[in-house]
Amino acid sequence: MKILLTGVAGQLGQELLPRLTPLGEVLALDRNPGEGQAKHMAFDLSDEGRLETLLNRFEPELIVNAAAYTAVDQAEREREQAFAINASVPGRMARWAERQGGALLHYSTDYVFDGALDRPYVETDEPSPLNVYGESKLAGELAIRASGCRHLILRSSWIYSGHGNNFVLKMLDLARTRPRLRVVDDQIGCPTWARNLAEHSVLAIRKGLLGRRAPRTDLYHCADRDSASWFDFAALVFDTAADIGILEHKPLMERVKSEGFPQVARRPRFSVLDSRAIHRDLGVRSAPLEASLAACLRELVPA
Repeated sequence: MKILLTGVAGQLGQELLPRLTPLGEVLALDRNPGEGQAKHMAFDLSDEGRLETLLNRFEPELIVNAAAYTAVDQAEREREQAFAINASVPGRMARWAERQGGALLHYSTDYVFDGALDRPYVETDEPSPLNVYGESKLAGELAIRASGCRHLILRSSWIYSGHGNNFVLKMLDLARTRPRLRVVDDQIGCPTWARNLAEHSVLAIRKGLLGRRAPRTDLYHCADRDSASWFDFAALVFDTAADIGILEHKPLMERVKSEGFPQVARRPRFSVLDSRAIHRDLGVRSAPLEASLAACLRELVPA
């Protein structure tokens, strides 16, 4: 199989690449591939003409779109850029896939919801994003569905890994320089290890989920099992890091409400995803937070 992978330098892309490679020939793209990634092609997905040319030349049977505009606050000021990457690009990929008989695997977010429910969100719940980032990701979902191509959209939540820019690494950096930290405790989601998401993605490909057209098989929630607030997640990061020896001193922590930590973009207070459907259809158990976080952090231990 010929596979086009976008966003290879990101958290999810780095986990996807080694797991997609056994499936066939992978062409990996990223806007900024970074050092040590000479085999990856530097590519601006927003260049509509160049993207079409690349697709026509490589002719992928599967497009895996892990690229995204994820700067939630910055998106409020850069609406056009957010929609270009999160909505227009996947729409163009989907329309190409429909014309050529290909398939598209795309990733979305819990931020398509407003957080007003008092239970985990299922795939049939009506989206109602609070911010531009969520609006742009929802627009991408709708563009893909409108194309008619074979596709699979995986909504995930609070992705972290041992590389890139994410909450876990940011908290560890802050803990090494600040004796006290204030962390929001009234936003709740499902922290998800990028590796778990990547492995479930590849399993979905192997099991043929992109080829099914029955109702609801084109969209799944795919997050790890346990929910937590940002405060509780940070506390678990510090406890785990201290236990495995990569954090010498745990900072004192103070709980704050969202109003006490003002941000440009509004966030949903409760965006927990119910991922039972995909775990059922893949025949796997959902990954627990503590074990996944510990496995992730152990990889940061110096050899």
